[in-house]
Amino acid sequence: MSSRIADPQAAGAPGRRTQIGLGLLLPATVIAVWQVLAEWGYLSELMFPAPTVIAGSFADLAASGDLWANFRISAVRAISGFLLGGGLGLAFGILVGLFRKSEKLLDPTFQMIRMIPSLAVVPLFILWFGIGEESKVLLIAKAAFFPLYINTFIGIRHVDNKLFEVSRVLGFSRVKQIVRLVIPAALPNILLGVRLSLGLAWLGLVVAELIASTSGIGYMISDARQFADTPVVFVGILVFAVAGLVSDAVVRLLERRVAGWKDTFRG
Repeated sequence: MSSRIADPQAAGAPGRRTQIGLGLLLPATVIAVWQVLAEWGYLSELMFPAPTVIAGSFADLAASGDLWANFRISAVRAISGFLLGGGLGLAFGILVGLFRKSEKLLDPTFQMIRMIPSLAVVPLFILWFGIGEESKVLLIAKAAFFPLYINTFIGIRHVDNKLFEVSRVLGFSRVKQIVRLVIPAALPNILLGVRLSLGLAWLGLVVAELIASTSGIGYMISDARQFADTPVVFVGILVFAVAGLVSDAVVRLLERRVAGWKDTFRG
């Protein structure tokens, strides 16, 4: 009987490979069609250079070291802005979620600031903080703040009230209540906020580097645009896409590790 029981890890491996294959199917098809149309002359070399040309530009930038140098600068900015904005979003989300007075005091102001487009505050940030790293990190932090703030707030408010009553009966302090009850119960929402905040951190990085920067992937794209070097523009876009995908995959892996207890529909 035991010999017939399949190893879950072994059974899951083909499934993961199938999922990866399905995920690569559409991009591979698009690239193949793109390459064929470019070779047949149906696409403008200036607007849509062939994927092989873009790959050549990627190889040249990687070999020269320019790509990695600019990516390191961009990654530091994105991570710094995410840690600042996301950390504040988590803290204020817990504060507003736990205390109704804090919600009435802070939430209307936060919601008003949330509605202000990042492009609208760029001139002010440049006037206040210059074109150095401070303005870029703060722009990224603004973008990363609200998803974590909102999802943390919603996660706390969706915690069963009976759990709070039990914690009061057990004599939990406020800190112990937050650590042992609030954060574990709201963890799925918090991790969703982390995913959204990371994505918006990369988007905020693009805004910051395209407007006022002398380094980074966004600057590389802007500089290439001025010289009509379209392959380099596509390389920069690809780097942003891959970086966002990898960071999202890391958070999803973390979610499976720490919130795997949650039984959810998987389709």
